Amino acid sequence: MDIRTDEIADGIYRFSTYVPDVGPTGFTFNQFFVDAEEPLLFHTGMRALFPAVSAAVARIRPVEQLRWITFGHVEADECGAMNLFLEAAPDAQVAHGEVGCLVSLDDLADRMPRRLADGEEIDLGDRRVRHFDTPHAPHNWEARVLYEESTGVLFCGDLMTQLGDGPALTDSDLVGPATVAEDAFHATSLGPAVPATLLRLAALEPKTLAVMHGSSYTGDCAQALRDLAAVYQERISD
Repeated sequence: MDIRTDEIADGIYRFSTYVPDVGPTGFTFNQFFVDAEEPLLFHTGMRALFPAVSAAVARIRPVEQLRWITFGHVEADECGAMNLFLEAAPDAQVAHGEVGCLVSLDDLADRMPRRLADGEEIDLGDRRVRHFDTPHAPHNWEARVLYEESTGVLFCGDLMTQLGDGPALTDSDLVGPATVAEDAFHATSLGPAVPATLLRLAALEPKTLAVMHGSSYTGDCAQALRDLAAVYQERISD
């Protein structure tokens, strides 16, 4: 599969694979690489994507230098290649929230993962990323996001999912496309945790939303998160 690489913020790269036969108009599967003293990968992709994703990493840094393997929640497109990356990078460690480790990753990962408490930081040497638990937002008990503090990039997983193959970065509206994708897949757990989580993340005032499926966003990120929270609050109330 062809993979596209774009730098979406200083030292933060998006690897994107477009699969045309997923959903009504195709779907992108995105991974993000933080080029730091201790490099971090957010999402590994499925096992079948390992050759392409690892080659994309290698064009920036040797894969064996990878130190942190992270992802939003436990699904094949988020962490299917986890153990392949652990094998390729002998000093790498999976880092995830306590729930994800307890219910899945302590058993699934070939090396014991690092458990992160809500709000805990990972020190990458010249950067810091902060872990936030987001249970059931948009889905899965162990869901979480990461926030890179120096650039203001919020690695928001399946939040703001869009269909199709848009640009790597956009400042155009994402809430409308995210609503269309929700109507197509019904992937979000419709409960009070979703709008509450979106409002909590909006308070970070992120500068970029690094989105798992679709374009990343560089507009008014806090307002976009608040607007999406309002969409889900309305759906819950109906």
